[in-house]
Amino acid sequence: MRLRDIDAERDQLRKTLHRRGMRMTPQRQLVLDALLELEHATPEQVCQQVQTRTPTVNITTIYRTLELLESLGIVRHTHLGHGAPSYSVHEHGHVHLVCHRCGNVIEAPREVMEELRGTLRARHGFALDVSHLALSGTCRTCTGESS
Repeated sequence: MRLRDIDAERDQLRKTLHRRGMRMTPQRQLVLDALLELEHATPEQVCQQVQTRTPTVNITTIYRTLELLESLGIVRHTHLGHGAPSYSVHEHGHVHLVCHRCGNVIEAPREVMEELRGTLRARHGFALDVSHLALSGTCRTCTGESS
């Protein structure tokens, strides 16, 4: 992400916090900056990124900050496997396809889920949110299928 884009995102996130009656603390700023730079990141990855600037910030602060920011709708998380969740500030236009053999993550357009979304709505009245979804399976390489 370009520096100008990060600055614009940072300003927008600050305004969102203020509208919700909260201020942008240094810790929140560090966490958001890390997420803007990394795009998808586990709490541990966020912590490593933050600690390059402020070594005294600990993982507990990162988890609390991510939890607060998620409760405010500023960040989202998804599980890309069995490990820690991955966080992002952006609503993604894709679905994550996670290979449970090799760990590869493929980003497929959200449109691949439209038929399932319609089926779930029609049969169960369930509105599927595919804005940050991960599906597990086996990738083409691991299944040995050609393109």
